[in-house]
Amino acid sequence: MTQTPPDTAQAFSRLAHFPVTFFAVLMGLFGLALALHAAADSFAIAEIAARAVLWLGLGCFAVISAVYLGKLIRHPAAVSAEWHHPVRLAFFPTITISLLLMATAIHGYRPDLALPIWLVGVAGQGVLTVAVISGWISHRAFEVGHLTPAWFIPAVGNVIVPLAGVSLGWVEISWLFFSAGMIFWLILLVLVFNRLIFHAPIPARLFPTLVILIAPPAVAFVSYVRLVGGVDAFAHMLLSGAYVFAILVLVQVPKLMRLPFALSWWALSFPLAALTVASFVYGRAQDSSAHLVIGVLVLVTLSLVVLGLLWRTGLAIMRDEICRPE
Repeated sequence: MTQTPPDTAQAFSRLAHFPVTFFAVLMGLFGLALALHAAADSFAIAEIAARAVLWLGLGCFAVISAVYLGKLIRHPAAVSAEWHHPVRLAFFPTITISLLLMATAIHGYRPDLALPIWLVGVAGQGVLTVAVISGWISHRAFEVGHLTPAWFIPAVGNVIVPLAGVSLGWVEISWLFFSAGMIFWLILLVLVFNRLIFHAPIPARLFPTLVILIAPPAVAFVSYVRLVGGVDAFAHMLLSGAYVFAILVLVQVPKLMRLPFALSWWALSFPLAALTVASFVYGRAQDSSAHLVIGVLVLVTLSLVVLGLLWRTGLAIMRDEICRPE
């Protein structure tokens, strides 16, 4: 008598395959909250929306963190496998980046709550930055195909530190992380472009990470302005660089639209949020209506992108398209 094969859905644990890349969802939500807050001076309703998105982000943070903690407790080998994965390794700092963005978003309402969250985020970001970079330069052999713009994530996390750090009074620590982030961004920028130009194209599943190119100069601009207290020539260069990368990414949109959905699509959200905030900061600092208009246009795009990603992620969860073996 033949036996019926077990149902595929029961052949593996979905918890064991809950990816660390889920924390990129939080970067997108907290980034949108910060972008809406930046637009509040121009649109009163933006502040109401910013609070709503912040609460949504906090709720999602609680759920995603609880699930991933459950994975760590019940399937530590699966977490270890992600840590030793040449691509997913770079996504671990999204955990501490989410804390830093959460602290920055909360700071405008409750600085007393923002400080302990920021301190935990900074400590974790420092540890993960050293650990990830040590993993890159360890005895493990990485191939060129393993390198994607997702490797920028640890560097982006470091330049996020001054966003709330300066206001909270931790200026020297903010300079330390900003400097580390800028150094590794420049190193990785050369490596990533070498990979993009001279080697095989990025796999379709990871192609949306190309949008991450926008994030480092955009975030660095806002952080640098807060550190030095104004816009100077270097700040101009950072913002202009972010716009250049945005144009390069814009050319790739037709190709992006043909790709199937994956959690890597959330890579679109935070870079757009960073560009929105940078545009508003520059527009108000330099009284530039053109940059304020750019900020509004990018904010509208960001809002539509996040709504679309939330819908598509929910649909993927209902269809059991994620948390599956690759």
